[in-house]
Amino acid sequence: TMAVPAQLGVVPLFIVMSKLGWNGELVSVIVPAMVTAFGVFWMTQYIRDALPYELIEAARVDGASMFRTFWSVALPAARPAASMLALFTFVGSWTNFFWPFVVLGAKNPTLPVALQLLQASYFKDYSLVMAGVVVATLPLLILFIVAGRQLVTGIMQGAVKG
Repeated sequence: TMAVPAQLGVVPLFIVMSKLGWNGELVSVIVPAMVTAFGVFWMTQYIRDALPYELIEAARVDGASMFRTFWSVALPAARPAASMLALFTFVGSWTNFFWPFVVLGAKNPTLPVALQLLQASYFKDYSLVMAGVVVATLPLLILFIVAGRQLVTGIMQGAVKG
């Protein structure tokens, strides 16, 4: 699915959203972006490399259930990669223009679609468009500031050989 362009999946995805009654709703933009092939590949590779099987065996010997092992051992080990994946997913969804434009239309636009709607056919008020770009960029900057600690933790954990 990573090799197939997203534009090829728009028609079947639009049909699914129509049958669910989600056309024009923000949930039709959020749900398809939640799980991607890249995310599954990323987390599988990271957990395979970052979580030794001995830790899972030790948790089982200590009497932890499968859920407790996941919650107490695997989830803390995967936190840096999960935060990076959440950041990549959010930025990709936040800046996505094509799918929200198709499924939402002009009645309930996301910020990239609304920025396009600010531009008239014959006249472009650049001050208005640039103010919209600043408003659209602020949440991304705030997210990078908040997630900065997890980013550094993930980078440092990948840089240290064990």
